[in-house]
Order: sequence, then structure tokens, then C-alpha cells
Amino acid sequence: MRRGNSKIKLLIGAAIILFGVFKYYSNSEVNEFTGKKQHISISTEDEIAIGLQSAPEMAQQHGGLYPDQKYQQFVDMVGQKLVNNSVAKQTNYQYDFHLLKDPQTINAFALPGGQIFITYALFSKLENEDQLAGVLGHEIGHVVGRHSAERMAKQGFTEAVVNGVAVGIDPNTAQGAAALANVINMSYGRDDELESDELGVRFMIDAGYNPMELIGVMEILKADAGPNKTPERMSTHPDPENRIEKIKEAIEKYKK
Repeated sequence: MRRGNSKIKLLIGAAIILFGVFKYYSNSEVNEFTGKKQHISISTEDEIAIGLQSAPEMAQQHGGLYPDQKYQQFVDMVGQKLVNNSVAKQTNYQYDFHLLKDPQTINAFALPGGQIFITYALFSKLENEDQLAGVLGHEIGHVVGRHSAERMAKQGFTEAVVNGVAVGIDPNTAQGAAALANVINMSYGRDDELESDELGVRFMIDAGYNPMELIGVMEILKADAGPNKTPERMSTHPDPENRIEKIKEAIEKYKK
């Protein structure tokens, strides 16, 4: 009887995994702006809706928006200049740029659909407009590259595999599968960062900014990480030194 139950569990687990595989690989398309084949299960309209819905909560987590409208207008100006002079303008996304009040966390990030944020902690360390363009161009790259939507699909696929293993084999094995999947997904995150760096370089050049200044941004991030930084293999972001080399390659590729 136990052997029969084990077979049934194994079949159910396999069915869960197969359904996850089918769902993931049946939703594939080529990104017309990057040329990259992606597995994405939501529309651009869904991305915009998710970003708009999540934006207020993300701002609240960083102390709200920075109160100085002069700085906010400067961020808006640079962001829109990048959008209006690049392929980002051809997308269906609504690009909004937000300067966050957070004076401690050196960070910038993008939500699906065009909601882009930079903390005052990072903004205050930037030396010029070109460096700000580098930060915002990188985040626009995440939106154009549809990285958040792609990550959602990968997470769904991962969950299906882990749930299938838990049902079909045992929860302890599923924990190991989840840990392995987490490491694999981190490597996908690093690839997204490198692609956004390349797109950021491209957008900077298109808008008339000096892409070499993006290297200065990497130096700021490297200094912030300090001597106790997380090893690259355990991080969602590549090492700044590796990013600098890729940025230099992108500058050679796109320079006019």
C-alpha cells in the first residue's frame, strides 16, 4: 500500500514539474529592442500596472520622496532626456523617475513598466550629470530588457520544480533543490545587470552623455561595498571590477 502511495506521489510531483516546464517554455518571445529570446508570461500592460501599484510602497520603504523639487526636476530632466533619445521611447512603458529621501542606502532600482528610483544617498555621491545619466540609463535598461517580468516567470518555474520535488520525493530534498535554484537564479540576476550596463552605455551615447562616467559610478558602488563585500557567486550583482571591463567593451561597441 505504501509503495502504491509512493508511486502516486511521484506521478503527482512529476505532473507538477511538467506543467511548470510547459508553462515556462510555451511563453517565449524575442525582445524587439534587445534581440534576446525571453520566457515571459505577462503583458507590458501587466508590467505597467504592477509597477504603478508597487511604487508608493517602495517609496515608503525608503522614507518617501525627497522634498527638494529642484533635485527631483533635475532627475526628471536627465531621465526623460535618456528616454526621448533612445529606443526606450519606442516602448509602451510609462517612465517616471523618483528621488527617494533615504540618506543611508546607496541604491537605484526599477519596477516593471517604467517606475525608476534613486536614493538620495546615491544621488548625493554622484559627481556630475553624466554619472546620474549612467545610473538612470542602467535602470531604464532593466525596464527595456523586461528583466522583472522575466524573473517572475523564472520564479514561477522554480516554484513548480520545488513543489513537485516536495510532493513526489520529500520536503528535505525540495529544500536542497530550492537552494540550488536560488544560486542559479542569482546568476541570471548578474546577467541582467551586465545587460543593463550595456544598454545604459548605449542610451548614454544616444543622449549625448559621456559613457565613461558610468565607470565612476562603479567606483562609488565598489567603495560602498567595502572590504567585506559579498562574493560575486553569492550575489545578484556582478563584482564592480568585472562590470567596469564589460562597460569598456560596450563603449567600444557603441561609440560613434
